[in-house]
Amino acid sequence: MPNSSRSIIQEVRFSEIECYGVSLSIKREDLIHPHISGNKYRKLKYNILKAKDLGQDTLLTFGGAYSNHIAAVAAVGQLYGLKTKGVIRGDELGNDLKETLCQNTTLRFAHECGMKFKFVSRGDYREKTSEAFTDSLKQEFGNYYLIPEGGTNELAVKGCEEIVNKETEKFNYICVAVGTGGTISGLINSVKDAQKVIGFPALKGDFLKGEIEKYVSRDDNWMLNTEYHFGGYGKVTTELIKCINKFKEETKISLDPIYTGKMIYGIVELVKSGFFKKGTNILAIHTGGLQGIEGMNTILRKKNSLIIK
Repeated sequence: MPNSSRSIIQEVRFSEIECYGVSLSIKREDLIHPHISGNKYRKLKYNILKAKDLGQDTLLTFGGAYSNHIAAVAAVGQLYGLKTKGVIRGDELGNDLKETLCQNTTLRFAHECGMKFKFVSRGDYREKTSEAFTDSLKQEFGNYYLIPEGGTNELAVKGCEEIVNKETEKFNYICVAVGTGGTISGLINSVKDAQKVIGFPALKGDFLKGEIEKYVSRDDNWMLNTEYHFGGYGKVTTELIKCINKFKEETKISLDPIYTGKMIYGIVELVKSGFFKKGTNILAIHTGGLQGIEGMNTILRKKNSLIIK
């Protein structure tokens, strides 16, 4: 069973920032559970309770081919005896499911957990929240409990508020990677007045601020730094991978290339630029997502690029 008490705070020493007079610690949300870790556990916790209260035995959600969220929903369904349906972006993936499962570790894991897939074109996927699309899903699957792409809704934010506790109160800044905005919203709602939250979006664009504002009542204790998305969601560079590998070598902590790697890179660059004053205590939230490393390395090997260790 997921156990949030495993989420320890670990101070790290990283040579890239050692001479700048700041301290960096990591809240190890990735240790909560092997497959339902980090913000995925937090986001799903109250949604699962709600589904059970409603008597629903099926979870339906959305995601891409290497989605952390798809893997986590499949795992939580298996753990709690719930059927799971995944609407997956990319209809070409359904042409030969056996071949897709051989090549894609994320979908293979979800399939082994019992998740049933519906592969849709990218055009149809963009319409996934429309009434017509929702009606077609109900006709195909019957009753189900809907979890949005990435897992963000009010219940997810409630779960993410629990990342903050007594032990996090001593930090001046709490940093987190941002995907759909649920995790940072929970942090914004629950940190102490003197603390500031910095989000590092993995996606290009300015739409996330509006998404976050739907779930928070404060605008004075947080900011988004949009400089470290490396070209957008799922995009990486050799520079980023070198940082991830060096961080693991020195701290023994793995980072994923989609979210936490970009966050740490951003924190390091802000430290070097003098953004943080000497004596600042920084806490970075490790939101898990490590299952995505293998999928990214598969892509990088095809390009003969540096891989993530």
